[in-house]
Amino acid sequence: MWRRGRWFALGLVLALVVPLLTGAVALRLTYTGDVREDARTRGKDAIWLGHAWVDGRKKDADLAAFAARIKGTGIRDLYVHAGPLRHDGTLPAAKYPRAKWLIDGVHRTMPGIRVQAWLGDVLATEGPDGLRLDKAESRAAVVTSARQILDAGFDGVHFDLEPLLSDDTNYLSLLDDLGELTRARKVPLSVAAHQIDPVPAAHSVNGALSGSEKWWSQEFFGQVARRVDQIAVMSYDTWMPLEGMYGGYVAQQTSLALEVTPESTDLLMGLPFFHEDDLGHHENAETVAAAIRGTRLGLGRTDHDRERFGVALYVDFAAEEGDWAAYREGWH
Repeated sequence: MWRRGRWFALGLVLALVVPLLTGAVALRLTYTGDVREDARTRGKDAIWLGHAWVDGRKKDADLAAFAARIKGTGIRDLYVHAGPLRHDGTLPAAKYPRAKWLIDGVHRTMPGIRVQAWLGDVLATEGPDGLRLDKAESRAAVVTSARQILDAGFDGVHFDLEPLLSDDTNYLSLLDDLGELTRARKVPLSVAAHQIDPVPAAHSVNGALSGSEKWWSQEFFGQVARRVDQIAVMSYDTWMPLEGMYGGYVAQQTSLALEVTPESTDLLMGLPFFHEDDLGHHENAETVAAAIRGTRLGLGRTDHDRERFGVALYVDFAAEEGDWAAYREGWH
């Protein structure tokens, strides 16, 4: 009996370890190979900017320094945090008192750069508190908030609602309503997107085991991408422990996203311009250099002619000089 128990335990360990090792090797192999020389910026990149740009903490000198920072890069869109939304979907105007100063200053000093309002909230999908998209009145309030922010002069609106479960039809309904508004205003509708299942049904399995869905199905990602003008994949906080695995994961995510994103939608892959060490993010693994190489590999292998493609830098207030250098050297 002791021998049978020992063999059973060994079999259980192998059943758990072997798939993980196989997956790790596969990701590392995905990170190998030559990068196409033409897999570089298309001038459609973006950066997420913190709330300090609209609440009065940033000054003219900061704006001038930022303009110099992004000169010569492919950055076209600024996602400026102007929220968060209240849990009922409304947005206090007091959240962005210096919006006009920023918008006017960007238009004056950085011609061609668009200032989009970054709005978001915690969703009540994994707990009792948060914005409830299943309530029609909440969705209507979000649309009203988007109209309010566009009336303030922003060039577009960017939504980041989390945690957003795959196959959420209420979210798709909200995007349909928001799209009617933004098309009428002739401004872009942009969203931050979860990563795509690295293996089929990964979001369902993870949800069943942990009660939290990390990924979206590829089909749902495509449904979202078809409803917006820009979709930015949050391709960080991946749990990857090694740089090669992370780069391979980004290459895979890039390919999966390209396969279902229409050519009429800007697809942006997120770059980790922040530094933390926890279960979800290891800064020695999730480097800007690895993300860019992975992005270029995925683009070159899947759709190297795609024009509406770029990267999105998260986030300005946590970035270090090395991040900016890696972005310029690897993507331009």
